[in-house]
Amino acid sequence: MLTSQMEYKTKDETQAIHIQLNAFEGKGGVTDYHLLLSITNPLLSFKEQLQIIRQSYAAIVEEKLGRKAVAVFRRYFLSDAANQADLLAEQESLNPFCALSVIQQAPLNGTKIALWAYLQTGSGIETETHSSGMFEAAHNGYRHLWAGNLHSKAADPEYQTRLALEDYILRLTEQGGTLASNCIRTWFFVQNIDVNYAGVVKARKEVFFTQDLTEKTHYIASTGIEGRNADPQVLTTMDAYAVDGLLPEQIRYLYAKTHLNPAYEYGVTFERGVAVTYGDRKHIFLSGTASIDNRGNILYPGNILKQTERMLENIRALLEEAGASLRDIKQALVYLRDPSDYQVVERYIQAHHPYLPHLIMLAPVCRPGWLIETECIAITGDGDPKYNCL
Repeated sequence: MLTSQMEYKTKDETQAIHIQLNAFEGKGGVTDYHLLLSITNPLLSFKEQLQIIRQSYAAIVEEKLGRKAVAVFRRYFLSDAANQADLLAEQESLNPFCALSVIQQAPLNGTKIALWAYLQTGSGIETETHSSGMFEAAHNGYRHLWAGNLHSKAADPEYQTRLALEDYILRLTEQGGTLASNCIRTWFFVQNIDVNYAGVVKARKEVFFTQDLTEKTHYIASTGIEGRNADPQVLTTMDAYAVDGLLPEQIRYLYAKTHLNPAYEYGVTFERGVAVTYGDRKHIFLSGTASIDNRGNILYPGNILKQTERMLENIRALLEEAGASLRDIKQALVYLRDPSDYQVVERYIQAHHPYLPHLIMLAPVCRPGWLIETECIAITGDGDPKYNCL
C-alpha cells in the first residue's frame, strides 16, 4: 500500500498550486490514484489558473505516475461556469479522454478552478468510449463504467432528473447492466437547491421504484448538492459510476445506525455508503454526510464548528462499519453553504486531520440547516481472496 501527499510550486512563487496525490497499490497490480489540484493565488485570471492546473496535471502524470496511467474520471470545480466552461472544454480536449464532469462549485480559497482526477495504472487495463458517451475501464473481469454531466433541458427539475435517470438506465442496459445491480455511486447537482431539490427527490424515488430500488431492497450511495451547469436552462446534472462483473455479495451497504438513520425515513432515497470488496482491496464510497443523528435530526443548528465535528464523527462511524478509518480516505469533497465559514473549517481540518486530502467548495446542502457536508472515497487492503483482484 502506498499513500502520499505533496506540495508543489511553480518556479514563479506567485503561481503556487497545491497538489494532493493519494495512492493505493494492491496485490493485483493495479494502483488507484486520487489527485486533487487547487490554485493558491486568487489574483490570477481564469486562463492563467487553468493553464497551471493543466501543466501540473500533465507533469504529475508523467513524472509521478508514468505514461501508463489511465485517467478514468475528472471533475472540474469552477467559480463561474457560464463564462469559463467553453475555454475549459477547448483545453480539456487536449487531454487523454475519460469521463468528464464540469460543475460550478466555487473553490472557497478564493480561486476560480480546482480539479479532482481519478487515475489507475496497471498492466492490462483496457479503456473504451462507448457511443453513449459512457467511459469504460476494464481489467481482470470487471468493467468500470463512468458517466459525467448527464442532463436535459426539460421544463422543470423533476422532469430533467427523470430524463437523466432514464437516459442513464438505457446506457447501462446497452452494456448489459441494470441500475439496481451495477450502479455504485451517483451525484446530483442542482441549481438553486433550496427551491429545486424537491423535484429531484420526487423523480428519483419514482424512477427507482420502477427499477426495484426500494427501502426493502436497497438504494444507491449518492450526493445531492447545489451545483450549476454552464447552461442556465439545465437545472439538474448527474454523474454516475457502475461496475459490471461484481457478485452481489461483493457489495455491502453501510448504515452506522448508532449515528445515522436511513435516509428514506425523511423521504430521500439513497444509501449512506457502500463498500465494494475485491480480491486485493476494498473501495468505500460515502454519500454526502452531514451533522445528523440517528433520528434524522439536524445537530448543532447554526454552529459550523460543532457541525463539522459531528459530520466527521458520522463519517468515522460509517468507515468503521466497513473496516476503515479516516486515514484510509483518499479523496474528500467538503461543501459549505456559507463561504464565510471556510476559514473555520479549513483551520479545524488542518489542526485535527492534517492528513485528510480534501477540497472545499461553495455548495449549499439539500437541507438549509446543514451548514456543511462531506463525501469521500476510502480504500483499504481488506480484500477477499475468493474474488478477483481489481
